[in-house]
Amino acid sequence: MESGNANDCTQQEREQVKEFGSALSKSEKGSVYTLTIIGQIEGHQVAPETTKTTKYEHVLPLLANIEESDEIDGLLLLLNTVGGDIEAGLAIAELIAGMKKPTVSLVLGGGHSIGVPLAVCAKKSMIAPTASMTIHPVRMSGTIVGAPATYEYFHRVQNQIVDFVTANSHISRQQFLNYMMATGEIATDVGTVIYGRQAVECGLIDRLGSLGDALETLHRMIRTDRRRRDRQKEKSGN
Repeated sequence: MESGNANDCTQQEREQVKEFGSALSKSEKGSVYTLTIIGQIEGHQVAPETTKTTKYEHVLPLLANIEESDEIDGLLLLLNTVGGDIEAGLAIAELIAGMKKPTVSLVLGGGHSIGVPLAVCAKKSMIAPTASMTIHPVRMSGTIVGAPATYEYFHRVQNQIVDFVTANSHISRQQFLNYMMATGEIATDVGTVIYGRQAVECGLIDRLGSLGDALETLHRMIRTDRRRRDRQKEKSGN
């Protein structure tokens, strides 16, 4: 029976990696749930089958389960995304920002567009030296209504993104807007591409790092969180 349960668990873990790009690792340091945000963040419309996507309807309940689970001590968020649906990306970022469990994000490859709020939503953010981040104004493809209300909507959504990023990082609002509205940085667009070290120097990301650094930081946060919970239990016991 024990052997069968182990096999079932292994199969379940394989399915998680295949379906959600996620995995749960357990050690004496704590249990860490690793979640990947890759490709295009899919929102209300289904992306073409040839496009790698992260589906927000999968990620949202998964995050709620991670926060509620007694078997999970912390979340490691690995990002390599081109961006995607604004509302879906912000929804995921808001959920992670609101988690009480230790969270660490690591940008690998790229954290572009709506991937920027996702990169800064964790309690600690890291970026690989070679990773890049594209910061640009809100834009929308396809047919839109050419009315003043449409541009006002774009402006309001853009302000929401700016507010979220500046509230969850150390970059100033003006600096972030300067990156967003820069000309001459991107060949056919307005905006800026910044790389690992620059992202840290401007305060957008907390520090440079790799997988080992991210896990070390997360384990340290887990230890601190455990001590805090132990003190609360002692006080409630008294």
